[in-house]
Amino acid sequence: AIKSLEENIGINIFIRSSRGIRITPEGEEFIQYARKIISQIDELEEKYVGNKRPIQKMSVCVPRASYMSYAIVEFAKQINRNEPADIYYRETNSMRAINEVVIENYNMGIIRYHDIYEKDFKHLFQEKKLEAKVINQFKYVLVMSKFHPLAYKDKLKMEDLRDFIEITHADPYVPNMPLIDLKNAMHSEFIDKRINVYERASQYDLLQNVEGTFMWMSPVSEEYMEKFNLVQKICDFNDNVYKDVVIYRKGYKLTPLEILFLEEVKNNFKW
Repeated sequence: AIKSLEENIGINIFIRSSRGIRITPEGEEFIQYARKIISQIDELEEKYVGNKRPIQKMSVCVPRASYMSYAIVEFAKQINRNEPADIYYRETNSMRAINEVVIENYNMGIIRYHDIYEKDFKHLFQEKKLEAKVINQFKYVLVMSKFHPLAYKDKLKMEDLRDFIEITHADPYVPNMPLIDLKNAMHSEFIDKRINVYERASQYDLLQNVEGTFMWMSPVSEEYMEKFNLVQKICDFNDNVYKDVVIYRKGYKLTPLEILFLEEVKNNFKW
């Protein structure tokens, strides 16, 4: 059906390759127009069909971060139970979050990047017509089981990690940078044993149950660490600064519900 639509309107909405499907610039523009039409139809129905109760709506893509999960919990506690609610919360990587916001599947995204790539992301935001505001800035902490051989060592060095297994996110993203090059840039010369995992719950299972595993992640509360029998350590040798940035389309006005969620994101960040 999409192929037929592309032939009828004379543009390629998607580029198809062995690596999957991605949207074209013309496709982004087409989908934005289409969604505006659908939105206007919805507004007409709400205005003239009548008797529809207001719906509490929010849609957001976020990085796989523990403090984000705390934020959505605290946010959910404040949803008005006397009104219908339709909330979409998705954990994904930066590339998918940007694409979902651009084509208006989601109204808001939070993405994470290393500050050395800030120029690349700022250029991408400008190209995609996105507003972007930093909500948190931090250095990763080292997380491991409280029974890990290094858990009780006061001051860690990078070489202390040589004999252990690193758990890493499997799908990092930087604009215009091949994934293989990005992973090579992220890897330490001291670590040659890694398990690359997409899903956050599995990362915690590995940290808890596989002896000698560790992971770099954004700081979380001690309550959260205690819950999973983990410890987090600030390491002097780690100078990498990361930013969590909220993005949304230019001209889009954040709703009170979206603003409330962002407040909980800020409140639940521990650094």
